[in-house]
Amino acid sequence: MVQSLNKTVDLTIDATSFMGVNEYGQIMIGDQAFEFYNSRDTRKYIQIPWEEVDYVIASVMFKGKWIPRYAIQTKKSGTYTFASKEPKKVLRAIREYVDPDRMVRSLGFFDVIKRSIQARRKK
Repeated sequence: MVQSLNKTVDLTIDATSFMGVNEYGQIMIGDQAFEFYNSRDTRKYIQIPWEEVDYVIASVMFKGKWIPRYAIQTKKSGTYTFASKEPKKVLRAIREYVDPDRMVRSLGFFDVIKRSIQARRKK
């Protein structure tokens, strides 16, 4: 059985992890870490201490009305992508432990295209 890093839990919600194959489980946000536990296999879990979180990246659509997924970029281990039933609740809970300046929006489709065109013009 996996031991949780959190002493107190602020939010527990159903979620999906997009690490390779989609995995369904629950996200736990607490005072020490962001944790994802797979609902089928207890050996598959993700624990990210708050000290390790570099950025929280949210994919925002329709001027903030819909957030399909969000990602947590760590200092050493890479980026972990998640989706949940109520992403705004999750991001508000994360904001208590991560500096709001470290929570950013991802680039939209047209922003990526615009940047690639500008990069080609500079060459």
